[in-house]
Formats: sequence, structure tokens, C-alpha cells
Amino acid sequence: LGLCISRASASVLNLNCCLVLLPMCRVLLAFLRGSQKVASRKTRRLLDKSKTFHVTCGVTICIFSVLHVAAHLVNALNFSENYNEDFLSLNAANYRGEVRQLYLMSVLVPGLTGVIMVLVLFLMCTASTYAIRVSNYDIFWYTHNLFFVFYMLLMLHVSGGVLKYQTNLEEHPPGCFNPNKTLRQNMTVPKSFEEPFPDYTTEPFREDLPVAEPFVQNNFMRICSEEPKFQSHFPETWFWISGPLCLYCVERLYRYIRSNKPVTITSVISHPSNVLEVRMMKDDFKARPGQYVILHCPRVSALESHPFTLTMCPTDTKATFGVHLKVVGDWTERFRDLLLLHSNQDTEILPIFQQRRYPKLYVDGPFGSPFEESLNYEVSLCVAGGIGVTPFASVLNTLLNGWQCYKLRRLYFIWVCRDIESFRWFADLLCMLHNKLWQENRPDYINIQLYLSQTDGIQKIIGEKYQALNSRLLIGRPRWKLLLDEIAKCNRRKTIGVFCCGPNKISKILHKLSNSNNSYGTRFEYNKESFS
Repeated sequence: LGLCISRASASVLNLNCCLVLLPMCRVLLAFLRGSQKVASRKTRRLLDKSKTFHVTCGVTICIFSVLHVAAHLVNALNFSENYNEDFLSLNAANYRGEVRQLYLMSVLVPGLTGVIMVLVLFLMCTASTYAIRVSNYDIFWYTHNLFFVFYMLLMLHVSGGVLKYQTNLEEHPPGCFNPNKTLRQNMTVPKSFEEPFPDYTTEPFREDLPVAEPFVQNNFMRICSEEPKFQSHFPETWFWISGPLCLYCVERLYRYIRSNKPVTITSVISHPSNVLEVRMMKDDFKARPGQYVILHCPRVSALESHPFTLTMCPTDTKATFGVHLKVVGDWTERFRDLLLLHSNQDTEILPIFQQRRYPKLYVDGPFGSPFEESLNYEVSLCVAGGIGVTPFASVLNTLLNGWQCYKLRRLYFIWVCRDIESFRWFADLLCMLHNKLWQENRPDYINIQLYLSQTDGIQKIIGEKYQALNSRLLIGRPRWKLLLDEIAKCNRRKTIGVFCCGPNKISKILHKLSNSNNSYGTRFEYNKESFS
């Protein structure tokens, strides 16, 4: 039973160790998501579940690793207690009862590599919990990169050759009659060395000597022509993980070459509520609205890098792209201090000849995200919570440059913030887009609703500059069910794309409401972005 469970769990581990790498091939996913010919909308929505798929495979690996270890503990006892005197090459132990010295668990290659793999997996599993990721992302980042050590040990783990199979089944079928072995077992010892041995060649069988029952199949006796020979199984794990592992390594090499040249930082803007905007330029950089990049600054951390959604994409006439990042951790704090002359510097864009000497910054990407689909629906509902507005900023910037070439014909934009100052991050962008659509006689193209959950300092935004937004500012939290019912009523029998980037509480509510039925025949398709 232990051997069956260990082999079955090993097969499950092979499959999941193969699949867990595929969601981490970001370039491949971005290509599939951006290709209209390769992937349909349903396929692209499945690709958006890549993180969930990765987590599911990881949890499965942890569960079946525990089962695999428990089964091998039983096997260690069985291999020792059931020592085979007849077929010595089949034994994993050197003698009966060797398990007391823990030989199988501490000396053999499978035992050593297995113990180290369990320790590595334990570190990766515990550091991947939500509490660790939020409190100290560095721990999660460094321990998760131990996966390379895990795969190297996995390749060594399967090379131990503990399990064996018989190679000469034709010459020695299982259960066959071996006359030489039988004769040796029944041979009598002479009284003196001078007395010759009996001649068994002329009289091979004697009725007074007990012999083993011969193996009879279909009334024919099967005679063994030679002793059984055994050989270790060829490890099947190589077939499972070699392809995905090579694919991942090739992609990482491609990403390293692509991001090897630092970008040119054109400007740095400090926004209210500890938000920093970085605008950059890079040769031959192209991106679609909704995509994200990974920033790496060696002066901040030699190994650590973080993903940030593009808030401004390069166009045919302008090569500048940018990101907004909220200063909430050690990495962003050190990055801000390197970019700004002073931490409390006011918003300022210096001319080219006055720009400070910024640190080297490397950009890896762009990579795909669910928000690329927001322009492919006829009607889209975009819900942002706080800094979660960044994916929609690139969509709004794209619409500002021209909306006629996209399928989108109506956009509902809902932004929920705790303080009034947060709306200033993209207040100018919203006002410019609003005025542009009014001048083009399309005021109904975008429906903007701003919700302020806290009323402290509400008077700060009131002014002529943001008059278009003041009429759309609401106090309190959205009543999501009434809001979606109103949208469904205005768009009967249509498919509406729902995109959310914000707190999990808002995401769960929208996900539940999107899956519920309504009386207007409107279908809501839910999409969510999350880097946590």
C-alpha cells in the first residue's frame, strides 16, 4: 500500500510540477492574450486566471508532497523488514532491520534530496501566505526564488534508482522452475570431503528429497534458463518538467536581454497621498492599455523588482510611458528618496537641462492583464478603489487620443477613494477627456462617478478647475446592486465587461453580482486585477 501511494502521489507531483511553471511564462501569456487569431475572448479570460491556476498547482504540490513523504516512511520500514534473501539486488537496505539506523532516509540520494526539498517547499509555502506577502514582501520574493533549487533537487531525487524492474522476462518468467537452484537447495552434504557428490546430471530428481512446486501454465512447465536480472527504472520526471523548465529558462533569458538596457527617466512627479509618478522613454517600447511592467532599480535592491501598471502608454507621436506607484513599503520608500531631491518636494516637472541625475532603472515588459479587454466590449464597467485606478488611467489616456477605432461605445467609470486628495492623481485627465467628448457631441460615451468614503477635507477639491468633476462627486459608498441594475436596465440584452482593481471586499461583491441573473437579459462578465 505504501508503495502504491508513493507512486501515485509521485505521478500527481510530476504533473503539477510541470504545470506550475506555465503561468509564470509571462511573455507567452502576453502573446496569447494579445493575439486575436490565436485566442478568443473566452480563452483570454481563462488566461486571466493564471495566478489562480498557479496557486492551485502549488497547493496541490504541498498536499501530495506530505502524502508522498508519509508513504515513503512506510516504505522505509517495509524495505527493511521485508528483506529478500533470494533476490539481493532488489533490496534497498543492506540487511534486515537497517531502518533503525535511518540509512534509507539519510544516506541514499533520494532520502537526502527529499528532506531538503521538503524544507524548501515548507519555506516557499509559508512565505506565500497573505500575511507574509503584505507585512514583508521581501521574504516572499526571496523564498519563492528557491524554486530553482527545488527543481535541481527534484532531478537528483529521481536518479536514486530504488525501484527496479526485471529485464529478462523471456529467459526467466515470474514463477518459473529453476532446476539449478532447486538442486542446490536440496543437495546433501557428504560425510567427508573424500566422498564424492551425487551425480545429479543422470539422476536429477529423487522422490525422497523435497523439491519446489514447478510453475505450470497451460499444462506446460516453464523452465528458467538463467537467473533474474533487475534494472532501475528510468526516471519519468524528466519527461514532465524538462519542457516547461526549458521554456521558462528561455523566456527568462529573453526577458533579461530585452530589459538589459536602462530606460531614460524624463520626469518625476510627487502627487498627494504618497503617490509618485515616473515618466520614462525606451527605444522600441510598445504597450497596450491595461498592461503592466516590472521595475528593477539596482540601487534600491540588487534582486528585488516589482510590477506596476502602465498609466500612460507610448503612441505613434509620443514615446513617453509612465507609471504611478504608491509609497507603502521599504522598496518604494527607497525608490522615492532616490528619485526626489527631497521627500517633501512639491509637484514639479523640471526642464531637460535642469533634470537631476536619476538612478538606473530597468523595465521588464510589458505583460498582459485582464484590462486589455476593456476596449473590446461594447459596454464596459470599470471600478477602481484608491490606487487601483492605475490600470484604467492608461485606458482613459488611450481614449483621449482617439476612441473611434475601438469597439467600446460606452464606459462606466467608478472610482472610490478615502480622501479627497486622491482624486487629484488623475483629475486633469478626467476633465480633459470629459471636455473632449463634449466637444465631439458624445457626452454619453463615458459616465464618471466619484465616491468619497470619508468626508474630511472635502472643501479642498471644490474649485473652478475641477468643476466637471464636482458634479459627479458623491459622498459615501456605492450601492452596488442598485448600480448594476441601473446599468443593466440601460443596456438590455447586452454583454458588459466588468473590470475591478481594488480591495477584495469590493471585488467579491462585484463578482457575486456579476454572476447573478437580472430581469433585463444583460450579461456581466467579471474581470479582476491583483498583484497581491
